[in-house]
Amino acid sequence: MLKTANLGFPRIGGQRELKKALESYWKGEVSADELQKRAQALRKHHWELQRRAGISFIPSNDFSFYDQVLDTTAMLGAVPARYNHDGGDISLALYFAMARGLPEATAMEMTKWFDTNYHYIVPELSADTVFRLSTTKAVDEYKEAKAAGIETRPVLLGPISYLLLAKMKDDSDRWVLLPAILSLYAQLLQRLAAEGAQWVQMDEPCLVLDLEEAAHKAYAQAYDVLAKSGINIMLTTYFDALADNLETAASLPVQGLHIDLVRDPGQLEAVCAAVPEEMALSLGVIDGRNIWKADFMAAEALIRKAVSLRGAENLIIAPSCSLLHVPVDLQKEKKLDAELKSWLSFAVQKLDEVRILADAAVGARDEAAFAENAAAIAARRSSARIHDAAVKGRAANKDASFVRRQSPFNQRIVKQQQHLGLPLLPTTTIGSYPQTQDIREARAKVRKGEITQEAYRAYLEDRTAVAMRWQDEIGLDVPVHGEFERNDMVEYFGEQLKGFCFTQNGWVQSYGSRCVKPPVIFGDVSRPAPMTVQWACFAQRHTEKPVKGMLTGPVTILQWSFVRDDQPRSETCRQIAFALRDEVRDLEKAGIRIIQIDEAALREGLPLRKSDWKQYLDWAVEAFRIASSGVMDETQIHTHMCYSEFNDIIEAVAAMDADVISIETSRSQMELLDSFVDFKYPNDIGPGVYDIHSPRVPAQAEMEALLRKALKVIPPEQLWVNPDCGLKTRGWMEVKPAIEAMVRAAQKLRAELAEKDIKRATA
Repeated sequence: MLKTANLGFPRIGGQRELKKALESYWKGEVSADELQKRAQALRKHHWELQRRAGISFIPSNDFSFYDQVLDTTAMLGAVPARYNHDGGDISLALYFAMARGLPEATAMEMTKWFDTNYHYIVPELSADTVFRLSTTKAVDEYKEAKAAGIETRPVLLGPISYLLLAKMKDDSDRWVLLPAILSLYAQLLQRLAAEGAQWVQMDEPCLVLDLEEAAHKAYAQAYDVLAKSGINIMLTTYFDALADNLETAASLPVQGLHIDLVRDPGQLEAVCAAVPEEMALSLGVIDGRNIWKADFMAAEALIRKAVSLRGAENLIIAPSCSLLHVPVDLQKEKKLDAELKSWLSFAVQKLDEVRILADAAVGARDEAAFAENAAAIAARRSSARIHDAAVKGRAANKDASFVRRQSPFNQRIVKQQQHLGLPLLPTTTIGSYPQTQDIREARAKVRKGEITQEAYRAYLEDRTAVAMRWQDEIGLDVPVHGEFERNDMVEYFGEQLKGFCFTQNGWVQSYGSRCVKPPVIFGDVSRPAPMTVQWACFAQRHTEKPVKGMLTGPVTILQWSFVRDDQPRSETCRQIAFALRDEVRDLEKAGIRIIQIDEAALREGLPLRKSDWKQYLDWAVEAFRIASSGVMDETQIHTHMCYSEFNDIIEAVAAMDADVISIETSRSQMELLDSFVDFKYPNDIGPGVYDIHSPRVPAQAEMEALLRKALKVIPPEQLWVNPDCGLKTRGWMEVKPAIEAMVRAAQKLRAELAEKDIKRATA
């Protein structure tokens, strides 16, 4: 039999048990001991699921209370100075403070994990960072599994990827820190070996990136040290091909190598030729990032090719990456229709797919399973539910007028200022306001039929009216309706677009306790009817200020959905863009003159290799412009982008030609603004002054300080004032004082600028 492996299992639980436990702990409803007990029970359940599925190498230490990069920072004791850590072991309270902040200390930065919608906490390092082994979580969880009678393969983020993902706060050479880090990794591996662990999974996803020579040398240095630790190392790569890093990976003194054959099946032959025969080769043939059933025939062909090239003895069958990125169990879906359900596979089912393929490769082919799989694949490809000739025809239209505003920005902005009458440093929010427990309960009641649609709408109208009055009272210049009717910024739109379907329990982790339920794009996408116009118009009736209409952009809808794999992603994105174009034009016709089209995921979708960037950015920018360009000059188009490093894509961001862009900058203390300044970004910018991902409420003085930093590099007539992101996940007790302080900060600086203008005029 071929051996099987899993690289990681979803942490949150089939019913989001981890989310509920974490939030109860943060509210003080359960103790730290109770939180640990619930986490232990969840881990044990997941290990047993994998054992029953016949997985040979079951991961441990893939569990995290927040994210695996923060776990590594805690393991290494790399605590930023602002937390006043005394150098001892990392407590749970300190761990969460690093992720979520304290009243007196901001949270650590957060950004996207490669090209996924999962977030990680960015390590903050400098030349004088002192490392010490501050947690033994990997050892503890290995022992925990062993006590339950389950042998596991502990998972660690590799030292080179950790350093490459870190931010050097003093711009020093990160590789100077490598010897100290390696010493701690070696200690940990030795402890695991002493406890009886035979293998460790060392995740080095940075091996699929463009690497400088210094990184190649660091890999050689690191694994020369770690190879002496007395434990077998499975070097694990994913999300792309090794390509020009193959020689480095194949030469390292490790006992196994995992490759992602879903992202690039074409790398198999080169890998087989480069990897020593005695090295175990783990084949990632099951998609760990999407929810479609594996094509058994195609996957089997890859496995047989590997067997023919190097024999079966040292082959391992596995998913392409951790199953963290997919929902837990398809069997929990009770409302999804049978045809759609027959096309899907979640984490539990993917374990079965791994086992079936491993058995088939050694002659134990489950013919019934293969026949069922082939029928499902064929049915999906030919289903009439997928194809719409009218949608395909419209999306194929390449008329240049679809991607061009009537006038350039310098002409549009004059008309917009005349039409909108906004003050200097206009204030706004990113879109959503708190989704409180009573809102969630009302949504649940209407779905269960416990209240009528009319009663539910009346309730939402009341919430919206209250929010509009509050925004007027505090002097916010561009109010939003609050999005109380929306369950999720992507799901809400997907529910009203053709070509989408939805799950009941298809939750995946975004960060910490934040879970999302991505829609499934299975067919051609179109908009049968307006989606947001009624709510925008309702809000506009409650204020004389210009209400901002709120939409999610085509790239973000694409990135944050499980996307069909039977056509290029660019084609699906273009279909979504035309559907949104119709919505934008309907909002304008209804009198909404500011429309925000969020492209939070534009940077996230960027391919990992620079050679692939241009092709992606060309179609991604084109999709945004299709959605946004059908309006008059007087209508102001905004966009918003989440945690992103903009330096490399700033020209593409400018090419989107949004009148105003808002970005997340508060955690980095405006550092992310540098790329816009260096590039001389021509349009208006709203750098966030309030970190909404942390429960702390910033003082007015903090926001003023951030705005003063921004004003040093951005002309005041280009500067907007806003939070980092939407406020859905926060509570009103946090939001109200923070937004009110933000408005006061803007008003104070506005007055100072006016006073300076008067003095200059009278000098």
